[in-house]
Amino acid sequence: MPDAMSPLTVESASLSVGFASALRRAGMSVPPDRAGRLVESLQLVPPDARDALYWTCRVVLVSSRDQLPVFDAVFAAVFDGMLDPADSRGDMNAPPPVGAEERTAAPAAHRSPAGDGRASTPAAIPWEDSSGTRSGRERDALLMTASTDERLHDISFAELTTDEVQRMRELVRRVVLSTPRRLSRRTRRSSNARDRLDLGRTVRAAERTGGDPSRLVFARRRERPRRLVLLCDVSGSMEPYTRVFLSLLQGMASAGEAEAFVFATRLTRLTRQLRTRSPDQALARAAAVASDWAGGTRLAESIRRFIDDHGRQGLARGAVVVILSDGWAHDSPELVATQMARLRRLAHRIVWVNPRKVAVDFQPLVGGMAAALPYCDAFVSGHSYAALSDVVAAIRSDRTTTTHNTRSR
Repeated sequence: MPDAMSPLTVESASLSVGFASALRRAGMSVPPDRAGRLVESLQLVPPDARDALYWTCRVVLVSSRDQLPVFDAVFAAVFDGMLDPADSRGDMNAPPPVGAEERTAAPAAHRSPAGDGRASTPAAIPWEDSSGTRSGRERDALLMTASTDERLHDISFAELTTDEVQRMRELVRRVVLSTPRRLSRRTRRSSNARDRLDLGRTVRAAERTGGDPSRLVFARRRERPRRLVLLCDVSGSMEPYTRVFLSLLQGMASAGEAEAFVFATRLTRLTRQLRTRSPDQALARAAAVASDWAGGTRLAESIRRFIDDHGRQGLARGAVVVILSDGWAHDSPELVATQMARLRRLAHRIVWVNPRKVAVDFQPLVGGMAAALPYCDAFVSGHSYAALSDVVAAIRSDRTTTTHNTRSR
């Protein structure tokens, strides 16, 4: 086998995050900071040969001997076609390629949280070669029929397989979140005499007629959409949903129509990282910056940091703030309520997206969710593509109260 492998000349950040995600889906524990270390390592040891890539990934990502079988299987699946088939020829104990199992045969650790037995089987990650040509798996996903897309509309994000997640990201990235419009301080000329008189323009026009205001100039205030701020929970309990929600953030941030933040144990602003047009590159940069990925949740502290560092400076004033979180937090409910009250005084509208809301027995009676709910204008699930329509409607609405808000305002 030749050493030079042009398909591996992908960006080290995209490669690192993608490979680490594949290992997690296969059941191997990979701390979030390991992907960042792998990015740095691949810059020192360029992945231009199989051995260099293999040993670099193994040294950085493998922490115990027990993880080697899973690591080797995932490595073979992700970089399929780049390994020598003779390596495992004739070995009946060789692990099967990841993604070759039937969908219903996934181990219990990989079954969906809904408990319906639907498995989420790890599969090879689609890469692009140096010419920008997509692999067969990704090309097939992008050419899915409309009927397949319709079938995906009602499936919970937590139940999607790897291939379905890729297609769902393509769909979600095209979702447009429109905020209500507000009056701007700037004005534009109007021909309607019912609008207010623009004295400045009227006087300047009178100078052309010797000081005689022969023509009155009227003006009306311009309208502009309200600012949209997205705060996405990337803690461990939200991991099945954030893999899709981040594509929603990337789509809005890349269009310049939203400010994007993620939080777990701390708050991280990702607007600049997500504004690149390449979705994979944007998510790789985001993962490299947010080191607390899949950790615990400090909900009150994250909201406080947002208000103190960004909200009071203008980002939250008169804005529509969308919080995507299940509300599970280490902070006390009293602290959550205090910070939500501060955010309520700044924001025009607060929309809370909780994918756990779809459960039949869901009751937001305790914890951070119960403390935050009285300060929200809308409470929706957003657990599937079809449910995102409720998110879009809640953001677009200009109402300041809902049936979920029990406070007198």
